[in-house]
Amino acid sequence: MYAIIKTGGKQYRVAKDDVIEIEKLKDVSVNDEISFDDVLAVGEGADLTIGTPVVEGATVKGEVLDLCKSQKVIVYKYKAKKDYRRKQGHRQPFMKVKITTIEK
Repeated sequence: MYAIIKTGGKQYRVAKDDVIEIEKLKDVSVNDEISFDDVLAVGEGADLTIGTPVVEGATVKGEVLDLCKSQKVIVYKYKAKKDYRRKQGHRQPFMKVKITTIEK
């Protein structure tokens, strides 16, 4: 059985024991259990239930494995012949989550 969940403005197809990388949520630490209530579809094959927009009563639970930062992205702005240069770096925080249960 698999589910399609929505979190952080993105959609993920998950199954039990999958490890996914999602946008970091507030007030979460390692080994916390989190619940995803925005389940767009759940099931498998002919037993697939698609929500309008979400499936009522369906939840996906997971465990936070790690809090990380992605690789650095360099933002460099310049204007030719005008002595204007700006360099800025950014590392987006994310979480590794292991899916423990899918409830229909």
